[in-house]
Amino acid sequence: MKYKNLIQILTSISVGISITSCESLGLNSDDFQEKSRATGKYFNQKEGGFKVNTKYQEQETPIGTVFIEGGTFTMGRVQDDIMHDWNNAPTQQHVQSFYLDETEVTNLMYLEYLEWTKAVFDPRNPEYQNIYYGALPDTLVWRNRLGFNEVMTNNYLRHPAYRNYPVVGVSWIQAVEFSEWRSNRVAEMALIEKGYIPNGADTKSTPESNFSLSTYLEAPSKVYGGDQSLSAGGETSLRRLEDFQKNLMTEGDSTDVAASGSENMKNFKLFMGKNSGILPVRYRLPTEAEWEYAALGLKELRNYNLYRGRKKYPWKGQYTRSSRKNRLGDQLANFKQSSGDYGGIAGWSDDKADITAEVKTYPPNDFGLYDMAGNVSEWVADVYRPIVDDEFNDFNYYRGNVYYKNAIAADGTVDVLGATEVVYDTLSNGKVIARTLPGEIREVPIDENDTFLRTNFSTSDNRNYRDGDKASSKYYESFQEIQGNVTNAMYNSPRYGARSGQEDREDGLKYDTSTKRRTLINDDARVYKGGSWKDRAYWLDPAQRRYFPQDFATDYIGFRNAVSRVGSKSQKKMSAKSPTN
Repeated sequence: MKYKNLIQILTSISVGISITSCESLGLNSDDFQEKSRATGKYFNQKEGGFKVNTKYQEQETPIGTVFIEGGTFTMGRVQDDIMHDWNNAPTQQHVQSFYLDETEVTNLMYLEYLEWTKAVFDPRNPEYQNIYYGALPDTLVWRNRLGFNEVMTNNYLRHPAYRNYPVVGVSWIQAVEFSEWRSNRVAEMALIEKGYIPNGADTKSTPESNFSLSTYLEAPSKVYGGDQSLSAGGETSLRRLEDFQKNLMTEGDSTDVAASGSENMKNFKLFMGKNSGILPVRYRLPTEAEWEYAALGLKELRNYNLYRGRKKYPWKGQYTRSSRKNRLGDQLANFKQSSGDYGGIAGWSDDKADITAEVKTYPPNDFGLYDMAGNVSEWVADVYRPIVDDEFNDFNYYRGNVYYKNAIAADGTVDVLGATEVVYDTLSNGKVIARTLPGEIREVPIDENDTFLRTNFSTSDNRNYRDGDKASSKYYESFQEIQGNVTNAMYNSPRYGARSGQEDREDGLKYDTSTKRRTLINDDARVYKGGSWKDRAYWLDPAQRRYFPQDFATDYIGFRNAVSRVGSKSQKKMSAKSPTN
């Protein structure tokens, strides 16, 4: 009799472990019969073995975005280079599939970010005040010494009349931090909707209890400050834990069963990992190549496997006005028509706007993207250089890689910042930005241990690769640095901030007073794309590229987010081709 009970106990333990291991991936245990092509063993069996989500279909389209199927295209100049920039020579590039926000990030979206930041990190507390103040857009960008723009200065960000207008006054760095915040919030909501963390957990964030996607993936027991009633307290997680415990307990000696269950708890996964397929991919700024490819919307020019010509604007045709009967003559974007003309004659406006316009005012391009020309120009991820080095790489081209890794604490685990720890960055204009918040993982640059004998990269910072200060200088042979200042570099740009040899202002900030600077290009100059409400039609061409310091903001640059596509290139299965596909 005792032997029979022992068999029942061991069987229930094995079944319980199998069920919960499958459910830890969001699976049901009774409908998996896929066999390993490596070993011939079936996956997800109750007697143990490899547990895998064999029912995963494909990536869900992230909230607010549209799917952009990747492919090849000619990146660069369409029209004559009347500005003589020589910075957008045509190159053939291939872009992987991705997702892109259908509109620019709006004031309302950014205000949600500000509200969360203010609620979690109270700016009245001196320890956190720079977190909120560093996230605030610069509303003074609207001011002009010979113009009356105070209505925008005082109202554009917060007045409900402008809530669906694109946010401006946001630097490149602030746009990156918004993207990180958005990634964390979307991931948190995904776990709430699937029942792995409890409803309302997103409203309980504090400096001591903050959700970070990176922390959840790398050190899930430290999420929400280690409070597992939040990180693993959802209905689905609790049900799985309850089922696991019930399967360990049968009639008989409960002491022995409890000990056996304790030994097997290591097989029970409380948290979701990347292998579950539940956690979304991060939001980020698009690369320049991605943005230009998406803006062009070349689908309409496709004929089998060829493009029939090229495009000047994101829409069809060579003109800025619509040729459709129901919108004949309407402008397809808002931009500066001519000197002193930002919208047209009163009563019959050319483009329905003088400054920015509400998103979705104008028709989308063939990808379903709005305002890829006009409204505001947009930050992209790339560091600016006058050339695109397609000779080295023509696949997912991007200049700006700086590789980091997770910092490791003294106990051997990843270093998660405590409630009073914040990593700040002081910008060249004196503004303080929070780069790593409490509850997030501290990051450090990769070192020689990560690059030893590698052939694909050798340093952490690759912004200057094949176009760095030294190699780009005509004085390369005699190149030298004196007291930290590059003397003969091509990119010999101004250096603001606390640097030697410069005079202090009363507030402690420092100007670069050198008279030998020859350029504004440096490793902190970021590309922005697309014409804005302030630009002439020439700049509406998606191939045009300009740059601006990543620390600064303007009244004509906004941004939108991208999400990488994982898995297949297309959302559709391979099928017979037709001229219209």
